[in-house]
Amino acid sequence: MKQTRNAFTRRHFLTAISGIGGIMLFKPLRSFAIDETDPRIVAIVNKTIAIDTHNHIDVPLKKEELPGPEVALKQEMKKSGLSAICMTFAVDYQKLTYEGEAYERFMNGLDAMDKMLESNQIKRAYNLSDLKKAHKAGTPTVIQSVEGGHFLEGKIERLGVAYQRGLRQLGLLHDNDASVPLGDIYTNPPKFNGLSDFGKEVVKECNRLGILIDLTHCSDAAINDAHKLSSKPMVVSHTSLNTQLGQNPSIAKMMMPRLISQEQARIVANAGGLIGVWRHLTDSPMAYAQNIKAMVEVVGVDHVCLGTDTKLTPAYRSPNANQNRQNNSNNQSKRFGERTNEIWESQHSGYFYTVVVELLKLGLTEPEIIKIGGANFCKVFDEVTKGH
Repeated sequence: MKQTRNAFTRRHFLTAISGIGGIMLFKPLRSFAIDETDPRIVAIVNKTIAIDTHNHIDVPLKKEELPGPEVALKQEMKKSGLSAICMTFAVDYQKLTYEGEAYERFMNGLDAMDKMLESNQIKRAYNLSDLKKAHKAGTPTVIQSVEGGHFLEGKIERLGVAYQRGLRQLGLLHDNDASVPLGDIYTNPPKFNGLSDFGKEVVKECNRLGILIDLTHCSDAAINDAHKLSSKPMVVSHTSLNTQLGQNPSIAKMMMPRLISQEQARIVANAGGLIGVWRHLTDSPMAYAQNIKAMVEVVGVDHVCLGTDTKLTPAYRSPNANQNRQNNSNNQSKRFGERTNEIWESQHSGYFYTVVVELLKLGLTEPEIIKIGGANFCKVFDEVTKGH
């Protein structure tokens, strides 16, 4: 271990994208940015069905803006070292103003994602078998997710429609209440003391259909209600411990409601679920790895996964947006933290390669890294989707 840490330097990350110099190793999906001078890193990445359980892929949500710009999703996934992402989007960033609008945005978003996946020659994974096949073939895949049940608008039958369109992970709540709320959001004053009656109905229907429930943005009471009802394990895809506050007190104060306590994390783990560790409140890859290790020490290595809350692809800009705003955005210097492969200024490789290096430095073993990287999620995803 010590020899590996000392031997591994920036020079081991060589670009192998778009013809830029580098050495292609093993399967093409996991060939980015590593040369044979550190075979241990290559081996771990190759063995892992590495999954980011919460990755935003921006798409247009208005029909007149479909299908949206071309994006290099496949290339970014190869660069990251990830085998799959839970590809998510939300419909409530802009205010919802009329009945049916949330559903329209949801369906338009799926249409745009269909085109994006087609142009990148990527297929959705519906179960563990699909994940394994894609990994064996060295091709990236995605698990379709949405952040918030706003599109349901009180109509439970829409879950079945969404399932047929490929939805396999549902974040019950997001920043704003749905027109028919599903429960208490952790950043808003409580209204239901947990889940609403409709939210409880949604939990049961997700279990029946085979949709994995994501409890991020749920209050503690809402999380506890979901565990009383669900017959399947669930995830909190993107958070961190409320003891890991980083170096910026003002940001830490803002983020505190979004962090999970040790007690609540254990509730999720004891029910067989997972906690995804995000990149917020970390100013370096090592700080991120330390947050992962801290979660492992609280809930155990079998209940931790990765959920960056970043974007592999660029943010979508509506062609109807204010031109000055677009110009200002284009003129800004690079903003670290938003893009998966550019989270930290000191990051010199694809996301998962970086994670593996830092976790090894902290003394985690290869089997532990493989579990955190994706095996834990695969187990839970299989339990939820098997037989559907």
